[in-house]
Amino acid sequence: MSKVTVVGAGKYGSTTVQRIAEWDIVDEVVMTDIVEGLPQGLALDMNQSRPLLGYRTLVKGTNAYADTAGSDVVVITAGLPRKPGMSRMDLLGVNAGIVTAVTEEIVKHSPEAIIVVVTNPLDQMTTLAAQVSGFPKNRVLGQAGMLDSARFAHFISEVTGVDILKVHAVTLGSHGDTMVPVPSLCTVDDKPLTDVLSAEAIEGIVDRTRNGGGEIVAYLKTGSAYYAPSAAAASMVKAIVTQAGTTMPVCAWMDGEYGIKGVYLGVVAKLGARGVDEIVELDLTADELSSLQEAAVAVAQKVTDLDNLG
Repeated sequence: MSKVTVVGAGKYGSTTVQRIAEWDIVDEVVMTDIVEGLPQGLALDMNQSRPLLGYRTLVKGTNAYADTAGSDVVVITAGLPRKPGMSRMDLLGVNAGIVTAVTEEIVKHSPEAIIVVVTNPLDQMTTLAAQVSGFPKNRVLGQAGMLDSARFAHFISEVTGVDILKVHAVTLGSHGDTMVPVPSLCTVDDKPLTDVLSAEAIEGIVDRTRNGGGEIVAYLKTGSAYYAPSAAAASMVKAIVTQAGTTMPVCAWMDGEYGIKGVYLGVVAKLGARGVDEIVELDLTADELSSLQEAAVAVAQKVTDLDNLG
């Protein structure tokens, strides 16, 4: 029996649950939250859509971690979202406490699980989950590059007018200010992005991508993005549980790749039953490689902020 747990029944978490369930790739998805009745009500609503959409996956809503026992994958969405004017780093202290408590419950009830972290600030929270769990580093990863790459692709399509499904975009690095777009490996209708748009136009799109989440927060005012983020997280779960060997940009532990070691960073990796099966080193330009290495230094420095919390 395949089982996935999503911690957090807010819009991000519940939409992630809905996507996984509708793809019909696991037997059961457990949605847990501290708010009594919330995950139960959402689960009941989702389950009643099964005959209409033609899938079998059962969703279980609960307030008890005991119901998550034996999960193959656990997605941590729990944590406070950003508000207008807030950076991801502003969430560090409060979300560190939440992720620590959640991770301890995962270890207790699903000691063989793969953990996918989406709580912000992403790089630090992924590092924290790995530290608290003590799991092998390949079994703890974060959702970052999938979302940023999707945003990058959307903005490229918007500017060029090219079918979104004919745009391939890649971002690496940190989920935030030190995100590293890779224009040299982006294509638009099979043409190199650098042949389609000027350097100035590309930089404009890059800047908008870096601030993509903040732009949505500014519109919503009382919440943050969840449609695209949930699609990214669910896609990672799908790659893991189906063991399809899918490659995608994720936040993974670096052990010498690109000359970077000892830090969680956004890179392209092959996902499978072990979580991160392999990091795929791309053929970057000298500038792109330098930016990625600089991002690694910046993330490592931010992790010291986490360590200082004790």
